Amino acid sequence: MADQNISKLFSETLLGGYDDDAPWTAVHALRRIGSREVFEFAVKRCNSSDPIIRARGVDVLAQLGKTAEHPTHSFPEETYSLIAGLLERERDVRALRSEISALGHLENPLAIPLITKYRTHPSADVRFAVAFALGSFPNDPRSVGSLLSLVDDSDKDVRDWATFGIGSLGDIDSPEIREALFRRLSDTHDDVRQEAMAGLGKRGDRRVLPSLIKTLDSPPVSNCVIEAAYLMLGMDADREDWDPEDYVAALRTRFDE
Repeated sequence: MADQNISKLFSETLLGGYDDDAPWTAVHALRRIGSREVFEFAVKRCNSSDPIIRARGVDVLAQLGKTAEHPTHSFPEETYSLIAGLLERERDVRALRSEISALGHLENPLAIPLITKYRTHPSADVRFAVAFALGSFPNDPRSVGSLLSLVDDSDKDVRDWATFGIGSLGDIDSPEIREALFRRLSDTHDDVRQEAMAGLGKRGDRRVLPSLIKTLDSPPVSNCVIEAAYLMLGMDADREDWDPEDYVAALRTRFDE
């Protein structure tokens, strides 16, 4: 692709609001191209004095070349070194979010200590990025320790992703993890409670049963709750011919609840 077309796509990443569809469409297009030319364009933007331009360069690099058909990054080592260096000197919250999230996408375990140092950052957006990124390393003890602290975060979105990371993405089972998930059964946010159910169901913790059965009895029932039910029943997947009441009956029969 000609440099002018790549440059045009990079310009489009700066249109509108940061989370608008149009700039992200351009980011995804550049990622799909995944070429050395795109990499070099992105590197130049990562060195910009404008934090939004830096963030967009990082957003492109985060999954450069990765598609459903090609699940590997085009330049993983070079990208990791660049973004790790940016993170060490970054002060802007928006750019921090992108850099931390990108390190999660790159899935290089060397990034874990770089990510966890931001788990107590005053910005909830940055802490969310930490929870998201650590979800790429859910079975590393260093990730688990930080996710456990974020499970009790003051921000509901941070709690939600941390609960998902430690409960569903992770396979480690311990009393500390179970207690953290159990606390979240009384969370004020539906998504957090449901992620806690899935995590406890995965670990066969019977304390989830009252909350789980009550939620199954209160439609609409989310896929996350169905997952909690079939995991608690020792199933590998949901039963397509079952309704929530079928899961309730099976749980009552199995556990005499």
